[in-house]
Amino acid sequence: MTFASKVALAGAALLLSSFAATAGQPNVVFVLCDDLGYGDVQCLNPERGKILTPGIDRFAAEGMVFTDAHSGSSVCSPTRYGLMTGRYSWRTHLQSGVVQGFDPCLIAEDRPTVASFLKAQGYHTAIVGKWHLDFLYTDAETGDEIKRAKKKSLAPVGSKIPDGPVSRGFDFYHGFHHAGDMKGVIENDTVIEHDDEINMLPRLERVAVAYLDERAKTKDQPFFLYVPFGSPHTPILPTAEWQGKSGINAYADFVMQTDAAFGSILDALERNGLSENTLVIFSSDNGCSKAANFNALEKAGHYASAHLRGSKADIWDGGHRVPFIVRWPGKVAPGSTSDQLICLTDFFATLGALTETPLPEGGAEDSVSFLPALSGKPVVSSRAGVIHHSISGHFAYRQGKWKLCLAKASGGWTAPNEKNAPADAPKMQLYDLEKDPGETTNLYASHPEVVERLLKQLEADVQQGRSTKGVPSKNDVETIKLWKTK
Repeated sequence: MTFASKVALAGAALLLSSFAATAGQPNVVFVLCDDLGYGDVQCLNPERGKILTPGIDRFAAEGMVFTDAHSGSSVCSPTRYGLMTGRYSWRTHLQSGVVQGFDPCLIAEDRPTVASFLKAQGYHTAIVGKWHLDFLYTDAETGDEIKRAKKKSLAPVGSKIPDGPVSRGFDFYHGFHHAGDMKGVIENDTVIEHDDEINMLPRLERVAVAYLDERAKTKDQPFFLYVPFGSPHTPILPTAEWQGKSGINAYADFVMQTDAAFGSILDALERNGLSENTLVIFSSDNGCSKAANFNALEKAGHYASAHLRGSKADIWDGGHRVPFIVRWPGKVAPGSTSDQLICLTDFFATLGALTETPLPEGGAEDSVSFLPALSGKPVVSSRAGVIHHSISGHFAYRQGKWKLCLAKASGGWTAPNEKNAPADAPKMQLYDLEKDPGETTNLYASHPEVVERLLKQLEADVQQGRSTKGVPSKNDVETIKLWKTK
């Protein structure tokens, strides 16, 4: 062992003995990419990844990589709901697909969010990026609701937003609703301008850095910065500086530009002396989209889902296993890894443990703290397993090495999907992910006792309104259709 390694291990043993913040509560930064596949991060996919991501790779070397982390869904809106509320989105009326804007916010006004939770503890809270959880637009003068005039029309500049992020716990918001409305730039509760989509990623990078520069002047107040990038989701528009940089295609260029934007945020933390007392998390909302052009990527030797089967929208792991990297100097050992099973819904409970504050009643029903994992300890959970959900609403249940899919095929966009699955395909899929991480061998017929156990637990978690122990809760809808196809 090298001298440097011995020093690192000794330092880790000393510093990981306590998670109590020495200078007040730690700052929290959560960067969420959009449609970035597990295999799109070079250090997570060294043999089959050809897109250079030096910023994320450096970050991973400075922190902990989770190899079995999952988004709440294999598509955008449901995952974002789960991240913000600690609750699975299918407990709401959103049973499949994503929201489209110009509708009431998916997060109920009285539901706690991670932002309102931290704000109540004195944090300044900000979101810079994509919301995609619906909100209304109203006329600034009359207060009348503005309806979308046609399919891709935008709300006029000056329109007000009564139920956006600043009404759900955030002190500051700058960004857009979703990809289809990316030209509509919003600040706080107002549409401030219409701008070309190609300018959005540089804008978010610039505003996030400016926010950190400003917060550095107020070091007596901790902050929570949530940066949900709109990239590398469509429209795939790398700026001129990045076009052709990858030598593969525009998607790969866009991933590289996103990596650089993340690097700018890390640089701003360092420049302002904020790194040491800031917990930074980097992740993605689901797997890579087929819009990335898999044929072109794979021709260059790049596999966006790494060793996993499927991609965005699917119930297979390529749809919802995501990059998840955590850095917290002095608390998380550099270059460490964790293979513990976690979900993005777990962010809420982790913040509760981090700040030593009880979770609010009527919130975070599907959230479990992964804070112990950051020091190499096992996560202690009353939750039996993690529930996965595809774009079409197909369910899967993960417990330990076992994964049960209530679908005949992908449950999403990858062939075979439910419409063209073989006629004799079993109605369910069961995989041993320890032996078969690529989900190639369906063990449904040979392990009926495992199928029965997992199905029973899934049914209970759905029906009880929560998957953790706590105050009784209910789903927002009376009936949740567990089986989409049989």
